[in-house]
Parts: sequence; C-alpha cells; structure tokens
Amino acid sequence: MTSRRLLLSAAALSALTALSAAPASAETLKVVASFTVLADVVREVGGDHVHVTSLVGPNGDPHEFEPSPADAKNLKAAEVTFVSGEGLEGWMDRLITASGYKGKPVTVSEGISTRTMEEDGKTITDPHVWNSPVNVKVWVANIEKALSSADPADATVFKANAEKYTRKLDELNAYAHSKFDTIADDRRKVLTSHDAFGYFGREYKVSFLAPLGLSTESEASAADVAKLIEQIKGEHVKAYFFENSNDPRLVKQVAKATGAEPGGELYVESLSDAKGPAPTYEKMFRYNVDQLAAAMAKSS
Repeated sequence: MTSRRLLLSAAALSALTALSAAPASAETLKVVASFTVLADVVREVGGDHVHVTSLVGPNGDPHEFEPSPADAKNLKAAEVTFVSGEGLEGWMDRLITASGYKGKPVTVSEGISTRTMEEDGKTITDPHVWNSPVNVKVWVANIEKALSSADPADATVFKANAEKYTRKLDELNAYAHSKFDTIADDRRKVLTSHDAFGYFGREYKVSFLAPLGLSTESEASAADVAKLIEQIKGEHVKAYFFENSNDPRLVKQVAKATGAEPGGELYVESLSDAKGPAPTYEKMFRYNVDQLAAAMAKSS
C-alpha cells in the first residue's frame, strides 16, 4: 500500500514538474478578416493561435456586401481586425460605428506598390492587390507584425508560419510565370466581368478587358459596352471568363457580340466553399492560372 502511494506521489510530482516546465501558451486570438481571401492568409500566419471569422462569406462580393447583426457582433468581439484597404471595404466604417468596435483595423495592403486607373474621369486606386502573390507577401509581413503585437508569447510561431507561407507564395509566382512566359504576347488577352485582374496582368503581362470598372457596383453604359466590343474585335480576344462572385450576364452579352469563346469561371475576390475548386488562396491562384493559360493556349 505504502509503495503504491509513493508511486502515485512520484507520478503526480512528475506531472506537475512537466506542466511547470511547459511554455506558457497564450489564448487563441479572436480575429476578424473582411473577406475570405484575406481570412485564409491570416489563418496561414496565425495557425492554431487564431480563430478567424470572415465577414464576407464564400462566393461573396466584397464590394456589395451588406453586413448583418451577426457581423456586428463578431466585429465587436474581435481582438484583431484585418482589412485589405485601398477602398475595397466601403462598408467597414459603417459597420464599426454600428458594432461599437473600439479597435482600429489593420490595413494589410499598406506598403504595396499600387496601380491606378481612370474611371468616370477620376483616378482610382485598384484595390485587388491579392491577385499577385508578390503583393500577398506584403500582406503576410503586415499580418505577422499585427499578430505578434497582439500575442507576443507566440511571436516566434507567427514568424515561422509567415516565412513558410512566403516561400509558398514565391512558388506560386514562379508557377504562374512558367505558364504564361511561353505564350505569345498577342495571345495574353482575355475578357472578364470587371477590372479586378490589374495586378495579375501587371505581373504576368496579361491584358484583361472588362465591361465594368474596378467595382461591381458600377454600371457600364451602352457606349462603353459598344466601345469594348469593338476593341475586343480589333485585338482578336478569343476567350471570356465570368467570376464566381459576380453576375455573368453582361460579359456573356459582350462575348456573344464578339465571338469570344467561354473559358470558364474565375475566382477573383472570393474563395469557393470547401467543396469548390478554390477553398484557399493557394488553390484559387493556381486554379485561375490554369484556366487562363489553357484558354490562351487554345486560342494560339
């Protein structure tokens, strides 16, 4: 009996020693991201130390998003909030006011070399920075910094995750170049729903023509559509794509008038659900590259 007690006491002491020697682990951070693409990248950097809620859901349009009371509740409870910025989340200020959220969202696109374009006589910054993995590397650095500030105890984990994911982004960039660099310049032209592939086009020398501007909230005039049709005919654009988060009717109308052939669906500013082809940023980017490269090779 005595020896059994001694054994039990030794086991208990050993367990207590192990617990005291274990490194202190911070609580899981409650994090909110504005839309699914950003939420996925935050999860990659945060790993098991973050619980991420995306305000805009899968296949949702971040331009036309209408927040719900549940979104306000999630935002108010967040310890860290991430937005892409550059005018993408026009609804965020209203949601912050309505929710009573006291923090300041982290703008992950800060530091990216942005592009501008003319729209309705105004110079506008293109917010769709994530369509180049080179830009997402800046996201990763900003996310790591914000998470480490909120949870210093796990900073080394965030740093390791960020470095690992940055290497993956370099691989994605190299993959896209391997697909497009062999295609003749005059074949790197496609028709899409709205002008969301500017950074992709800049990185891989692909021309994207679109009836809508930077935001899906804008409307294309009859004159703009007619001008686009003539441009597509003149430049011999052979393929068109519609987007998972947008109404495809207008791009199909333009395609019918020009004879462009369907290339499929692209995931531009929203991931698919778990069963779709683009449930993560990595899979979304590879899927888009494969779809576009296949259409261009076919037109060649």
